[in-house]
Amino acid sequence: MTPYARVWTDSLTMTRRGLAHWARQPGQVATALLFPVMLLVMFAYLIGGGISVPGGGDYQDFLVPGMLALTMAFGLESTMVAITQDIDRGILDRFRSMPIAPSSFLIGRSLLDMLSSAAGLLVMLGAGLAIGWRWHGGPAQALAAVGLLLLLRFAMLWAGIWLGLVAGRPEMVQTVQMLVWPVGFLSSAFTSPATMPGWLGAIAEWNPMSATAGAVRELFGNPAWQGTSWPAGHPVLLAVLWPLLLLALAVPAALRRYRALGR
Repeated sequence: MTPYARVWTDSLTMTRRGLAHWARQPGQVATALLFPVMLLVMFAYLIGGGISVPGGGDYQDFLVPGMLALTMAFGLESTMVAITQDIDRGILDRFRSMPIAPSSFLIGRSLLDMLSSAAGLLVMLGAGLAIGWRWHGGPAQALAAVGLLLLLRFAMLWAGIWLGLVAGRPEMVQTVQMLVWPVGFLSSAFTSPATMPGWLGAIAEWNPMSATAGAVRELFGNPAWQGTSWPAGHPVLLAVLWPLLLLALAVPAALRRYRALGR
């Protein structure tokens, strides 16, 4: 077996290990899938009636792409906790003593997380359609929007893997997870940055979450936030550049930390 084939086979084995854990915890999986749906319904029906879309348009069409982007930040703590538990319980050391590809541990975890994210994205798309949201572009644009959402998740995932390896203990993950909320809400997911105070709106405009939300709105043909700034005019480009930059920083940092744990 070639080295690349061995890495792939071992990574799939690690992914199946995670799927087996899911099968024993169906309630936790269902909660992770339904929590974003609850937020979507709450904002659409309890809060959305008092929010107008700058430039006109239906708020639900504005909200759903933003919620899809925000959902990509949810559930990272599950992967981070799983990594820290494997470190804390000595399971990672046990894996290192076995004849398996060292990188399969991280690759398997990333594959498992992306499967979970894709499932959550499908659930959210179905929930959006159920409350009346529609996309107005073609299939190619819709697939591009889904691809940008998963690209954002992949980048945030590797940042989460690095943070999990640095934290080392499950109890530390809760502190790190709290950072998701300010990053997610200080964006254009729910409202236009133009409605915020000047300095706060500028931060929201350059938020990677805003870039992906804006790009998804553009590709789906939904109402977008209005603005004359560079981020407002180039959301698709930013939605590609931000995750690539994050991956360029997070992946090497995670791999260095992972190798350091084995010394």
